[in-house]
Amino acid sequence: MFMNEYRHTIDAKGRMILPARFREELGTRFILSRGIDQCLTIYPMEHWQTLTTSLQKLSFTKSSVRKLRRFLIGSSTEMECDRQGRILIPAHLREYAGLKKEALVIGTGATIEIWNPAVLDAANGDDESIADLAESLDIPMDFDL
Repeated sequence: MFMNEYRHTIDAKGRMILPARFREELGTRFILSRGIDQCLTIYPMEHWQTLTTSLQKLSFTKSSVRKLRRFLIGSSTEMECDRQGRILIPAHLREYAGLKKEALVIGTGATIEIWNPAVLDAANGDDESIADLAESLDIPMDFDL
């Protein structure tokens, strides 16, 4: 499971160090794609294959299916880290996420998100509290200890 958050810089060529803990769990090859929100998402190969298999089973005659396939699959790229643990984020993905010099790398369980910190602050700045959100999703957060 990917968890925690790390602040990293992106160099002039679009390279960013991926946290060592994440690299170990990802393996040698993984997928970088646009995220549903204005972020980028890294998928381990097995999760990407599950997602794309599910998308391929949907009817291509539905415009929403075609749009989602283009959004996720069409912009995605297979990645691997270089010897310094860096990934090269393609220009079109950096532009989509508004990434410049600074990035926030967040483990979200099965995937990893890469955010422009200002964009994430704006996304998290809505009026709904986390407590209200958890209650609306009926997430059990009370544990008998």
